[in-house]
Amino acid sequence: MTVVFCADPLAPTRPDPHFAAQVRAVRDAGGAVALLDHDALLAGDLATAVRRIPRDLGEVWYRGWMVPAGRYAELADTLAGRGVTLRVSAAAYRAAHELPGWYAALAPVTPASVWTPWQPGESPSVEQVAELVAPLGGGPGVVKDYVKSRKHEWAEACYIPDLADVTPAHRVVSRMVELQEEFLQGGIVVRRFEDFARQGGRTVEARVWWVHGEPVLAGPHPDTPDLFREPDLSAITPLVAAFGHPFVTTDVALRDDGTWRVVELGDGQVSDLPTVLDPSAVLDHLN
Repeated sequence: MTVVFCADPLAPTRPDPHFAAQVRAVRDAGGAVALLDHDALLAGDLATAVRRIPRDLGEVWYRGWMVPAGRYAELADTLAGRGVTLRVSAAAYRAAHELPGWYAALAPVTPASVWTPWQPGESPSVEQVAELVAPLGGGPGVVKDYVKSRKHEWAEACYIPDLADVTPAHRVVSRMVELQEEFLQGGIVVRRFEDFARQGGRTVEARVWWVHGEPVLAGPHPDTPDLFREPDLSAITPLVAAFGHPFVTTDVALRDDGTWRVVELGDGQVSDLPTVLDPSAVLDHLN
């Protein structure tokens, strides 16, 4: 296998130190490594971004920092012109990276959600928020963009105490859009809030790594590397397999009623791997 990693911004001939253990795991398994200039990619300078990726490498995986779906498509096209094919196509990446792409496949095991495309910097009206959240009825909810939430500004820009109370719902949604600034990805998502089990004040959750529809590793979430409980994946596995993506992660949490729920699905190429785990447990499956 060949894996394209992000280069160190301060020393672009070396891998980013964040991925050093993963680079060693690929090389120890006999794989090859190439380097991508992530900053140049985000700036739209594709020629600089791929200059250290040799031509005619054939099929490659990407392991690195998050990339907006549009930029990923540009990367895929640029690499294709150099005889290099990303193992995850641009369409598959968008489907896994943005909630609207995966929600239908996992609807039975994830909180009810609604969404609308949105432009960064454009504040929604009260009427627009009311129309968006109406299908969810009343009760608490959370707001995010297609990829990320502002969970660290929980009361200000994430949690909505009652979706039927439109004025405070509008305030939270508008604040999320404002804080995301030009980094708002795709649009606005509102999800029904579910009560999850907690341990020491933290949600009981896990990150599961899937390669070709099979769970190859379940471990802690990177935000809580010291907190892990083995999840029951019996209801989730057939849905992820049917989704048909070659490499994804699911962040799952234990609901108060004892049911494991999918909080987020993401493309495995840009999901963070906790340092407490052996990267070969995932990367050895990328053949």
